Amino acid sequence: MTPIMVSAFKSPKKQELYLFIPKESEIDSLGDELLVMFGEPQHIIDFDLTPDKKMPRSDAAKIYEALQTKGYFMQMPPTEIEKISDMPAPPPHLDNIF
Repeated sequence: MTPIMVSAFKSPKKQELYLFIPKESEIDSLGDELLVMFGEPQHIIDFDLTPDKKMPRSDAAKIYEALQTKGYFMQMPPTEIEKISDMPAPPPHLDNIF
């Protein structure tokens, strides 16, 4: 598939809330409601996206599809359960303290 050049933005309102749009798109074209909820977008990086690219938290194929259908993809912050599951296991010497 053809790579899409993507611009990534972070939200000043909520930690770990990100917005991905095609680089050639204007951020103002997303609509006032979305931008009010998101806050003033802070540009982070531009990158090429393909459906098989490894992304840190979201599935690249879902991002790719959303960019083609909706014109944007919003990556929500992880839930508390996701944050806990990302924590490393305790060191072996702490496993048997009881």
